[in-house]
Amino acid sequence: IESSEHGQRVKLGDVASIVRGASPRPIQSFISDEPEGIPWIKIGDVAAGGKYITGTAQRVTLAGAAKSRRVRPGDFVLSNSMSFGRPYISKIEGCIHDGWLAISDFGESFVSDYLYYLLRSASIQAELARRAGAGTVQNLNAEIVKSVVVAVPSLERQRQVVGLLDKFDALLNDPGFGLP
Repeated sequence: IESSEHGQRVKLGDVASIVRGASPRPIQSFISDEPEGIPWIKIGDVAAGGKYITGTAQRVTLAGAAKSRRVRPGDFVLSNSMSFGRPYISKIEGCIHDGWLAISDFGESFVSDYLYYLLRSASIQAELARRAGAGTVQNLNAEIVKSVVVAVPSLERQRQVVGLLDKFDALLNDPGFGLP
């Protein structure tokens, strides 16, 4: 751990739990229409450009959930395929397959919205892509994400940054503002 004017610099894995999802196989045997089934989170369940996971098209049986990885509201999921490295925040309890990574237990170090902006930042996205390797198949795994070094400003500073970024985002998306 080193310190700077922007806060301590730490490996993400030292301040958060980062694990890979898991898939019960064959998945078709575990898909369920039963109301007691657990939401089965897939990339198609998230709107393009979306931030939150709020529901799923499919559910898995309790037996399938036991062979998968459970996420809880507030946990992040990070795609390791398709929209590679893109973070989403789960608003539901559900299960993730091995095409996702789950990031949790970061509350002592990060405000959730700050971590979202941080993970989406160009520098972190470039670092993840670089570490995942060149070529047509990039593989983002938990060890790569754990090893990324990030600055951890005070929680109060993080809240200030989020406030500014939220205002900027609102301006950019305001049709009346007219940014070219």
